[in-house]
Amino acid sequence: MQLNQQRSRTLQETVTTLAPAEVLAAAKAFFARRLGIYSAFLEREGPTFVALRGQGGEEVVFGVAPAEGGTRVSGSTYLFDMQVARFLATLPEAPTTNATTQPAVTAGAAS
Repeated sequence: MQLNQQRSRTLQETVTTLAPAEVLAAAKAFFARRLGIYSAFLEREGPTFVALRGQGGEEVVFGVAPAEGGTRVSGSTYLFDMQVARFLATLPEAPTTNATTQPAVTAGAAS
């Protein structure tokens, strides 16, 4: 029986064809446009990450790194997991190298 389902949703990743700076700009814009309790605004940023702060102090962090075929994007949060998944789904996917590659958007390690 799975007691902690949230742990598998706190870190999500994808690989996109966008440049790192474009991904980070898109994350800031996406979360600033959310309505009500799901909006989040810039708290800290650097060349490879943005940290956003939302309702109730919820933190949403995105990091970027070079990857084969594009940019690897990692998103981490505790409560905004659905919004992180929606944002990652808006990014253009990098082409996969073979038929056995995992789907582009994946949740963290399953327990």
